[in-house]
Amino acid sequence: MNKSDFYYDLPDELIAQHPLEKRDNSRLMVLNRQKKTIEDRNFFDLIEYLQPGDLLVMNNTKVLPGRLFGHREDTGGKIEILLLRHLADKDWEIMVKPGKRAKVGARIVFSPELTGEITGTTQGGLRVITFEYSGIFKEIIDEIGLMPVPPYIHETLKDNNRYQTVYAKREGSSAAPTAGLHFTPDLLQKIEKMGVNIAEVTLHVGIGTFRPVKCDVIEEHHMHEEYFEVSEETAQAIKRTKKNGGRIIAVGTTSVRTLESNAQLHEGTVEAYAGVTDIFIYPGYEWKVVDAVITNFHLPESTLLMLVSAFYNREEIMKAYQTAIDLKYRFFSFGDAMFIE
Repeated sequence: MNKSDFYYDLPDELIAQHPLEKRDNSRLMVLNRQKKTIEDRNFFDLIEYLQPGDLLVMNNTKVLPGRLFGHREDTGGKIEILLLRHLADKDWEIMVKPGKRAKVGARIVFSPELTGEITGTTQGGLRVITFEYSGIFKEIIDEIGLMPVPPYIHETLKDNNRYQTVYAKREGSSAAPTAGLHFTPDLLQKIEKMGVNIAEVTLHVGIGTFRPVKCDVIEEHHMHEEYFEVSEETAQAIKRTKKNGGRIIAVGTTSVRTLESNAQLHEGTVEAYAGVTDIFIYPGYEWKVVDAVITNFHLPESTLLMLVSAFYNREEIMKAYQTAIDLKYRFFSFGDAMFIE
């Protein structure tokens, strides 16, 4: 398939620049794959589409304030980095701007307590940095780091917690699993009271999720590895749900990728496991676990739009996106949501 098959024209004014005051007041487009219907609802109406015995699977990753600004120790040239993935000990995989100032051997000063040396490179022009610090690394990052909101958001985020889900707990992500931003503690409580179960997985969002597709033929695109984890408790909950005829509802594309990656490794079932995934899901993919998806509206020609197109079909998804534009839905990270059942 061609990348251009997933292009659509989005007016700039529909790119959400800030979260709504109330998380679950966002709009919800409901797509029924069997009936081929589109409904325009609010996110708090989600409970009308859930059934007792369903299992919501949520990504509990927490975003690091991993956007750091520093300067080269020798030249004073300014450098910005984004923490992508903890590799080992004091080593991290990072994205660097400008890359030409971050050759192997370059030393970068971020604060009196934190410096780093570029010690290697990884796929796609990324770097490995080895940090040196005095004190506790996490506390230093919390003090000097900024939340890495996407570049299409131009307004300053007033409250960092609004770029975290209310159930975020496993710190290590470079971006939020944005479909989960719509949930509130009250809505989750209502969902559990109606007999819907909730399970958690972890996928630390890295560059693999948001790196653009550069190949014209999408099958040539290669995803960057991201760390994921499924607990024994979650694996058993999925098996129980499947056995009892309930649906596995993935909250967000990161949960989708976690579950389907796990199933690929375990002959179609989900088992307790921790590792990395570079799974790329696009039309033609054979689904193994996920029965329904809650997701946001994604960038044109992105791997995430390709994933949701694989879950339904490209034509119906592109039609739904045009409907969302016509109805003036809010798009991307702080935008509205879609439920595909």
